Amino acid sequence: MPNFKQKILSHYQILLQDKIDIYQDLINSLTEDAQNDAKSSAGDKHETTLSKLHIEQEKIANKLKEAIEQQVILSKLDIEQISNKVILGSVVITNHLTVFICTALPKITIDNRVVFAISPQSPLGQQLMHKPIQAEFLVNQVNYKILEIL
Repeated sequence: MPNFKQKILSHYQILLQDKIDIYQDLINSLTEDAQNDAKSSAGDKHETTLSKLHIEQEKIANKLKEAIEQQVILSKLDIEQISNKVILGSVVITNHLTVFICTALPKITIDNRVVFAISPQSPLGQQLMHKPIQAEFLVNQVNYKILEIL
């Protein structure tokens, strides 16, 4: 039976893989549309359509690249590592929220608990990193206290 931390990591891995699959499908679809348009059109309208398709393809390619980079970060995490201080890959339970220190991803709910995935470079992530249980700090006028580190 996977533990809480393993469930979180697994959920985010699936979420990112789904995103990557969608982006790849969109890029393939746009490539097909561009090829079909090239066969059936001519003139200024054709150039405008191709230009729009290319811009859209670039946007999606950038999102795909970001999702792949996030997937690489998750794949390098050692979630079995036990630490008495917050490190990359820690699940930190505070008096206000539960956070997974990895990369910025959408919030999820695991075992009826809302989990926020944050980057160690975020303001909250910077405050959490290397702090022990019971450490207290202030972020955006909110006083946080670390209750547990998984």
